[in-house]
Amino acid sequence: MGKSAVILIAGPTASGKSALALALAEKLGGTIINADSMQVYRDLRLITARPTGEEEARVPHRLYGHIDAAENYSVGAWRSEAVAELAAAKRESRAAIVVGGTGLYFNALTRGLAEVPPIPKHIREEVRARLKGEGASVLHDQLTRLDPLAAARLNRGDGARVSRALEVMLATGRSIFDWHDEATPVGADLLPAARIFLDVGRDELARRIDARFDAMIEAGALEEVRALMARNLDPSLPAMKAHGVPWLIRHLRGEITLAEAVEGAKRDTRQYTKRQATWFRNQLPDFVRVEPEKAAAAVEAQLLALAKDSSA
Repeated sequence: MGKSAVILIAGPTASGKSALALALAEKLGGTIINADSMQVYRDLRLITARPTGEEEARVPHRLYGHIDAAENYSVGAWRSEAVAELAAAKRESRAAIVVGGTGLYFNALTRGLAEVPPIPKHIREEVRARLKGEGASVLHDQLTRLDPLAAARLNRGDGARVSRALEVMLATGRSIFDWHDEATPVGADLLPAARIFLDVGRDELARRIDARFDAMIEAGALEEVRALMARNLDPSLPAMKAHGVPWLIRHLRGEITLAEAVEGAKRDTRQYTKRQATWFRNQLPDFVRVEPEKAAAAVEAQLLALAKDSSA
């Protein structure tokens, strides 16, 4: 049942995804493939709760910490690498366990991603200069006028995605979501795939988020952010906006206390998990919502059903 199976594990931050993936990988002889857009960055091991070195030594882990924080890693780049890792796992007769909380990654993997034409350099540079000088909200206002569909689906403060959507609209005259909707399903849909979303009660999830962030600080996350800050990277880069990073940078600059930074980071993370749950419910309803303690059994049941269907 486990050989060459594909298991997709999604869920909000701090829901226990990584622990479940590790347990399944050890049981099935699997490879874990990261689907978290912040855990790809080399500079952010602690603040993103990436698997520890000891955990990575227990089973193969792929696409963790392999991108420099100075890079603007894209959904398309991740998808290409993830498809290659799925193929490698299949060749090696290993289960492929894709785990993370980035909905756009799972959407691209299971439904494909349309190839958006290259953006002319002058448009890209103009939009990014405006993002830096005017801020994401101003670009979002323009996007609302030109592409209300995309504007409604994107967070007003998400400069990277708002600017990307605006670039595509200005360059092609079409919404970035129109391009995505034309995608041909490829990738994980070609293999048996169990799909679950870890569903944790709100109060329990808030407790986990708070405890995990406290543990990050104790483990040295503040020093990790200090080192990142010393690189003087563009603040609009995705790595610079990882949960907790902007708040801790404000503390390191002397603008707020550590307690204020920690509370702000926890609050932002709690709000983000609500958006994660809503996004998956609306965009990827085929992911079965299950409580963490029942997740392993749910995965096994799905894999058995898939195996039965393939042999019928």
